[in-house]
Amino acid sequence: MPRNLLFICAMNRLRSPTAEAIFCECDGIEVDSAGLNRGADVVLSAEQLEWADLVLVMEKMHKRKLNEKYGEHLKGKKVVVLNIPDDYEFMEDSLVKILRQKCANYV
Repeated sequence: MPRNLLFICAMNRLRSPTAEAIFCECDGIEVDSAGLNRGADVVLSAEQLEWADLVLVMEKMHKRKLNEKYGEHLKGKKVVVLNIPDDYEFMEDSLVKILRQKCANYV
């Protein structure tokens, strides 16, 4: 079971911070979040990828960008695409529900 989960979206404003907020209280795991784009609230760092046991991205394009920009830091890392579009507000009830469903196997 992964211990350090890293959630990634584009800007680290809505989806990935929501995931971090709802899973930070889970026993036995640590969570962090970041964004792939310049101007993200927290821009992804190589250190975050080194720390992570499991990387969860919101969309397929995030996985592609992640591989392009940080491929050398992904060796041996599992990257999961959650397929959650950028259609939600921070902590929106429907987003929380979807995240809980899609991440049930990892937390």
